[in-house]
Amino acid sequence: MQKTRPKLWTKDFIVISSVNFLITLIFFLLMVTISIYAVDIFEASTSQAGLVTGIFIIGTLMGRLFTGRVIDSVGRKRVMIVGLALFTLTTAQYFITIDITFLLVNRFINGIALGVASTATGTIVAQIIPNRRKGEGIGYYSMSGTLAMAIGPFLGLFMSQFTTFNVIFTFCLVLCLLTLVTSIFINVPALDGPASTVREKGIKITQFLEPKVLPIASVILVFAFAYSSVLSFITIYAIEINLVSAASFFFLVYALSILVSRPFTGRLMDVKGANLIMYPAFVSFAVGLLLLSTAESSILLLIAAVLIGLGIGNMQSTTQAIALKLTAPHRLGLATSTYFLAFDAGLGFGPYVLGLMITQMGFSKVYISLALLMLFTSVLYYFMHGRKERNEMREINE
Repeated sequence: MQKTRPKLWTKDFIVISSVNFLITLIFFLLMVTISIYAVDIFEASTSQAGLVTGIFIIGTLMGRLFTGRVIDSVGRKRVMIVGLALFTLTTAQYFITIDITFLLVNRFINGIALGVASTATGTIVAQIIPNRRKGEGIGYYSMSGTLAMAIGPFLGLFMSQFTTFNVIFTFCLVLCLLTLVTSIFINVPALDGPASTVREKGIKITQFLEPKVLPIASVILVFAFAYSSVLSFITIYAIEINLVSAASFFFLVYALSILVSRPFTGRLMDVKGANLIMYPAFVSFAVGLLLLSTAESSILLLIAAVLIGLGIGNMQSTTQAIALKLTAPHRLGLATSTYFLAFDAGLGFGPYVLGLMITQMGFSKVYISLALLMLFTSVLYYFMHGRKERNEMREINE
């Protein structure tokens, strides 16, 4: 008699995924509008406007680093609510127009709050999802963030053209309040293991990072670095190649390709293993970057969006599921923070490094270089995790 599959789409899973979608949406919506706000309201220089954008990422990294250490001793739900409350408070403070220094400080604390809240939600969802549907569940959960990464910039640019900054901040504040209120009703089950790790004397890396996740985190670091080239420069690149109208649909097409593929790939990972998803994702991302480097028509640009979406979307969810499967239940907080520290570091430092490369090499050569980097990263993945995954699947099938 066939066992019934454990339920995935519970009330708690839907709410936690919705919270993740909304806070990520706010993050990316403000990422594309806050620099314009800094210039228009405070007459910020280009470097100051860039710092207003980048300091948020630094805050997020700080928030993740310390949340992973304390989340299990303080309580996962409590940490999530505190993070969301601070995120709401600092979002409300965007209405305060004292000077550029106040904006920078507020952006930094706003980033810390997002790091705390998103690390908590990522830890809680791993606890909520049944083990037999871990890959599928993480796939759907991370899709909420990936879709927000596509919709947020589109919505931010649209609102900045047709509304005021106060309307944008009001919209973000309403979404913050919605996440804070709904998070109260999430039921976090008891841990399948010790409630917290034993306190170690002195300062050790294991208090801040999960060593078992570091190999796959190295892969996600390189992947996020390459992805930042699309997120940060696609609009500027589109202007250079005279495809601005097509570029406005780039992230929507990208999001649709993720939406269509994710239900199948998450389930495939649970049944056939991560390698079946990861290697095609590397190839898809690399080919998408190559097409982007030679795009001379709207059709080629949007085909690149489809391939990049298939690569990025499935790579992100699969590596996250791998990180959580490698970790004991009582260290999921550290695993989640370690994973996203690598992701945020690649996403945060990538634009600066790639910006220098683009100045020297041009967009086309940089995208070709990143395509080759993705093929190299598939080899890195093999040694960091793929070889182990292959052996485990072989043992299961024998």
